[in-house]
Amino acid sequence: MAKGVITAGLGRAGRMIRAGTGSLGGRLLVLTISFVLTASILIFFPSAANFRNNWLGERANAAHLAAIAAELAGNNLSEEAVRELLDGADAIAVARITGGATELVLGADTGDAPLREEDQTRRRPLREMAAVIATFTGPEDRLIVLTAIPPTRPDERILVILPEAPLREALIGFSARLFWFALFASLVTGALIYLALLVLFVGPMRRLSLSMTRFQENPSDARRVLSPGTRHDEIGEAERALAAMQADILAAIRQRERLASLGLAVARINHDLRNVFASAQLVSDRLATSEDERTAAMGQRLVRAIGRGIRLCSDVLEYGRSGETRPDLQAVTLAPLVDEIAGELLGTETRIEFDNTIAPDIAVMADRDSLHRLFGNLVRNAATAMKDRQVARLTVSAETRGDEVHITFADTGPGIPQAVQARLFEPFSSGGGEGSTGLGLSIARELAGLMEGRITLQSTGPDGTVFEVVLKRAD
Repeated sequence: MAKGVITAGLGRAGRMIRAGTGSLGGRLLVLTISFVLTASILIFFPSAANFRNNWLGERANAAHLAAIAAELAGNNLSEEAVRELLDGADAIAVARITGGATELVLGADTGDAPLREEDQTRRRPLREMAAVIATFTGPEDRLIVLTAIPPTRPDERILVILPEAPLREALIGFSARLFWFALFASLVTGALIYLALLVLFVGPMRRLSLSMTRFQENPSDARRVLSPGTRHDEIGEAERALAAMQADILAAIRQRERLASLGLAVARINHDLRNVFASAQLVSDRLATSEDERTAAMGQRLVRAIGRGIRLCSDVLEYGRSGETRPDLQAVTLAPLVDEIAGELLGTETRIEFDNTIAPDIAVMADRDSLHRLFGNLVRNAATAMKDRQVARLTVSAETRGDEVHITFADTGPGIPQAVQARLFEPFSSGGGEGSTGLGLSIARELAGLMEGRITLQSTGPDGTVFEVVLKRAD
């Protein structure tokens, strides 16, 4: 049971650590501690080398004092006194080098222990750092043959033989103290940096993140729009930009809701108007066929007016439906479809000369109903533009270019005004002349895009207008 409790506790601790390190603040704390520990590791070898040099220097100074004491005592030193002097310097033997000659001052038998030479008369940092590693990895019984300069006799050299084991123990103690100090410093530094960054950066960034999440859950709620602070740094700019973006999205959503309600109302009104116009058209048709010329003329004008009203309702409803379903693309032969559209829309327009030059084998990938609507808008616009022209001719042609088919509709109308051309394909641009809703070309562009094609105004002027529709060629 105790084992299960311990396992459960360790599992909860592991989950807490993983959760902490998964957050921005937790990662920042871990990175800070890691960086401080890495810096401590980088400075360990120079620090350990300096500690080792100081330790050896202290032993060299102690050996020099022991040598002076031995010189002053002459040959009256007992073996016990020699051992005390050597123990005070942690040395086994002390010698002096003068004029190139080596003189043993204090000595004892070193046996056959391995030796390592150390020369403190010249400083070599890289070799000293390598010596630290050698101290940790060397044999337990190895001796150091140390050469140093006595502080009171700079012209001489002192030679000290001492065991390496005390140096190794001292280095281990120094390393342990440095490790704990580095760990403590890294924890304190990491905590301070973490708290500072938590207040200055992590907290505001978390506030931004929570604001985006809350706003995403319900973007139509004005209470979820962020209230930016008074900071003037990058985070302050981000808060103000986020608040402005949320306000724009909220306004767009509300405008879309109002437009949706307005569109629904317009659709209902249009539906009712079409029924009213249909009833009025029956009456106007009878008036137009009256034997009385004045009544017939008034009836014909009434028929045309009602026709424009029906067209207006149809265009508005058609525009509202144009983006609801995606066309089913199939191979459609162009020539018969264009003839069919011209027969429906230009059948009573005997003054308009229609010329279909499309080859009978050219086919495109399109939805037939959508393509009928697209071409119908272009033919209807051309007929309206040429209603007062002496020469009224509509020419439809097609050319295959690679995997595309370029279809052109060229009329002999008066051209499109310069002021209208920039907004020609926008809804309600009123580019189709008197009685036009300005929706035909907007619907045509949307239909062409849904069929992976495009429509452009190729040219326009006093001699006529040319529109081009580009669709994918059917294999």
